[in-house]
Amino acid sequence: MGRSLFLRIVNAVETRDNFFMQRRDSVGRLSLSALQKITAIFRMLAYSLPADATDEYIKIGESTSIESLKRFCRAVVEEFAYEYLRSPNITDVARILHIGKDRGFLGMLGSLDCMHWKWKICPTAWARQYAGRSGSPTIILKAIADYDLWIWHAYFGLPGTNNDINVLEASHLFTTSLKILLLQLIMSFKENNIIWVII
Repeated sequence: MGRSLFLRIVNAVETRDNFFMQRRDSVGRLSLSALQKITAIFRMLAYSLPADATDEYIKIGESTSIESLKRFCRAVVEEFAYEYLRSPNITDVARILHIGKDRGFLGMLGSLDCMHWKWKICPTAWARQYAGRSGSPTIILKAIADYDLWIWHAYFGLPGTNNDINVLEASHLFTTSLKILLLQLIMSFKENNIIWVII
């Protein structure tokens, strides 16, 4: 992650939640800064570290790490949901299709992948239902990303016994995508100065 992106996230989260602002305690010492808390969060997310493992490197306690992670996730969703956590609109679809056409992939919206993730702490009662090809419990993450690596569809949690084709058949993805594509094929005509839109 680039420095400018990291600092943009830090500033956005710090303005969204006062928990991340550096303050002085009753003795007058400075508390943890937003950089320390968010660095600990990124280490936990990127490397799957437990909350108490950040104490060695960043000098932050387990309870503070957990509270920081919860507040960080809430702040990121509140701050960036409108721009990034949404399905593509008509303008986005047109842009993606234009880029695909220029690259020789006519009509391609993005790259779809189904990944099987090993579920280490799967409840025993669910273990057989979620057993994947390897025999151990897995959860399937289905995601679609475009050329800019904008993930505009993700679903996590299907049982690992499903193969990729069954996951796609059970998905509402294609009906949603067809609605978006049909919006591009809108037929409009004028009748008494009224534009009728047929979908």
